[in-house]
Amino acid sequence: MWDEKLKRYDALVSRCTRFERQGKTVPFTSANGYMFSILNKEGELGIRFSKAVQKKYMEEWESTVFRSHNAVMRGYVLIPEAMLDDLDTVADYLNESYDYVMSLEPK
Repeated sequence: MWDEKLKRYDALVSRCTRFERQGKTVPFTSANGYMFSILNKEGELGIRFSKAVQKKYMEEWESTVFRSHNAVMRGYVLIPEAMLDDLDTVADYLNESYDYVMSLEPK
């Protein structure tokens, strides 16, 4: 199960040419000093957005905040499992998240 979700995450990230997957035990993407996506130990995907966009997408997708290691990841939205059937669309959201963190003051 975990291996399949990791393969799917890698397939998702491979659709985005401006960044690469990082992390061995906890796969994630980061840029500009900020993580912007993460695959938790349950194999759930969280993507980071601005507060306004986060609220919009949680309502639109009927989703919630993302949790990893029993902690709420501020700014992250849990990507519903059903959305992951369309990796091209999710890649658009991942690229949107990348653009968001690149707009922030570098860490």
